[in-house]
Amino acid sequence: MWNREVPQSELFADAAACIRQNISDRMFNIKGVKNMGIGINVRNLKPDYSYLFQSMTGGNAASMNFLSDYASIKNGSYGKLMKAYYGPSHRSSKEVSSLVEKNQRTTAAAKDSAKTLSSIESAAEELKKSADALTAKGSKSVFNKVDIETKDENGVTSTTKGYDTNAIYKAVSDFVDDYNSVIKQAGSAESTSIQNRVKSMTGATSANEKLLSKVGITINENKTLSIDEKAFKAADMATVKTLFGGNASYADRISAQATMLDHTANTEATKANTYNYNGIYNNAYTSGGIFDYGF
Repeated sequence: MWNREVPQSELFADAAACIRQNISDRMFNIKGVKNMGIGINVRNLKPDYSYLFQSMTGGNAASMNFLSDYASIKNGSYGKLMKAYYGPSHRSSKEVSSLVEKNQRTTAAAKDSAKTLSSIESAAEELKKSADALTAKGSKSVFNKVDIETKDENGVTSTTKGYDTNAIYKAVSDFVDDYNSVIKQAGSAESTSIQNRVKSMTGATSANEKLLSKVGITINENKTLSIDEKAFKAADMATVKTLFGGNASYADRISAQATMLDHTANTEATKANTYNYNGIYNNAYTSGGIFDYGF
């Protein structure tokens, strides 16, 4: 990066050269433009060329991206970006990142940043996995009874059927950790829809507070959960199974809430002009705003 002041004419000459080539490439990819025989002079960026693009359909992705770039040039935001990059008083990468983050919040309909929404999605997905592991049936059920060997005072070994308390505790402990992660990640969200989902989830937990306390699980003031290993393993595993095993259990409700929270965060991410989990870009920016980072 040059540490000198670049004349405005040179900046716009560079920009025009890049965009001229971009326009040329894109126009040959847009239906109906190839044979129009139109020459476009982008060296002077002030005239209005919008009449050239009136026949383009709104559903053409190439057309929309092209028009967005064109609008960025026309309203001067591209020039601002070039000045900020090449100018002698260019801002640090940290300042630029801060402005970009602010832009993501203010230009989009979503109230939360892409980073926040992504964290919430990931946390919700992990919670669903741990909840589903507890509600699994058949051979995958953690509540299947196993052979347990015990020795009496005389050293005689006997085998009985019983719950594997160590395995059950591990599964429930993972659930508690993932539950707490969701509370912490979603707690910073400003989106009303996400806040409502979290309230539904914590409401389901509060409704089962008495049963949870019987198995060594308490609800903290910040809505997170704490599990006492000793109290849990000493508890009646039949009560634990009622809470966490099978359909209509507490864990099953939390799994459903986690799914809805994941979907809500993904919907908010679409509003925030981000790439979704399929790698598809949701173009929700106002045309010409992509370079408007406050320079």
